[in-house]
Amino acid sequence: MEDRLVSNGFRSQDDEQEYSLRPKTLAEYIGQSKIKQSLGVYMKAASARGEPLDHMLLYGPPGLGKTTLANIVASEMGHSIRITSGPAIERPGDLASILTNLNQGDVLFIDEIHRLSHAVEEVLYPAMEDYALDIMIGKGPSARSVRLDLPRFTLIGATTRAGMLTGPLRDRFGMSFRLELYTPEELALIIERSAQILKISCEKGGALEIARRSRGTPRIANRFIKRVRDYAQVQASGVITAEVAIEALRMQEVDDLGLDRTDRSMLTVMINKFGGGPVGLETLAATTGEDAGTIEDVYEPYLMQLGFIMRTPRGRVCTHLAYRHLGLSVPESAANPEQIKLDV
Repeated sequence: MEDRLVSNGFRSQDDEQEYSLRPKTLAEYIGQSKIKQSLGVYMKAASARGEPLDHMLLYGPPGLGKTTLANIVASEMGHSIRITSGPAIERPGDLASILTNLNQGDVLFIDEIHRLSHAVEEVLYPAMEDYALDIMIGKGPSARSVRLDLPRFTLIGATTRAGMLTGPLRDRFGMSFRLELYTPEELALIIERSAQILKISCEKGGALEIARRSRGTPRIANRFIKRVRDYAQVQASGVITAEVAIEALRMQEVDDLGLDRTDRSMLTVMINKFGGGPVGLETLAATTGEDAGTIEDVYEPYLMQLGFIMRTPRGRVCTHLAYRHLGLSVPESAANPEQIKLDV
């Protein structure tokens, strides 16, 4: 898959950037006000009782700050955090090794928790509920089960696909929060804060122009601010104005709605080769040269959010909004999103 600037997934280039720009306290964390309010109450109550925070599930699109929130929780509770991911825990022994090395009150953050294997989940259940680890010693008729006590810890699970979590695992989380996409105004505040950390002057108009193209995602906004900073330092006076932001992102082929060349290419293929659809996912994948899963998980969500693509029983179709955005004349057969909703 192409390493796209507008991808909301984590890229290797993001590593140093994300850690330097991440807020360290709940007060610094911008957006998600309802979650912040609830977390503030729960953490104060748990601290007053001298207990670890209850297990927490964070879900929502990638790039919205789930890992950042986990780090903030650990920091504000005054404990260490251990970070891993579902695919990295291949065997029950891997999880047992992690759990037995935790201290009282520590936070264990498991990203992509929906990808844990069934065998690993079975070990996790008693660890979450009873703070105990059941292990088997020996083999055959002489094998016996031994229960090891674990320190009371807080598990924070993160997932982009909450529906793929098994019921027993989901039920063991005492708190569950869905992170929502950010408004342009919230993203503008994040961009202004990041600009200060990066030591670049950014006007409110420039921050808002970047925010409008960031797909409601802080990770993309922080990626954009670094590229716009480079452009401002070389091609402008070192100040990010609205005009500088527009030109910098235009150079990256990102338009005023945050669509890049790949997004526009997919829409163009659907319109020019299939008359705007309907077209099946596998056919679209074969025509564009992209993996079907990549189209469904990476490209489609934002295009559907804008109303440019609709899923119907017969396949994907481009709406009249997509034609207009590409500057094409709208045929009478072009799909109307409202009508499609009624048909489905």
